[in-house]
Amino acid sequence: MADIISLDKKRSDAQAKKAKGNTLCGNGHHKWRIEQGQVFDSKKGKLVTRYKCSRCGKVKVKAL
Repeated sequence: MADIISLDKKRSDAQAKKAKGNTLCGNGHHKWRIEQGQVFDSKKGKLVTRYKCSRCGKVKVKAL
């Protein structure tokens, strides 16, 4: 005989897991990782570092 599972519990676990990263990033708590090493930006004339959030994929650039 097969095991009986509760669909409500299964759905709520899946939804909580899916929304965890989006909720954090939506509130400004990104998980920044360096995407590339230092890159020279010709418009600013400075070295810049590119960061990418590992959860949502947002990119930011910071000049040194």
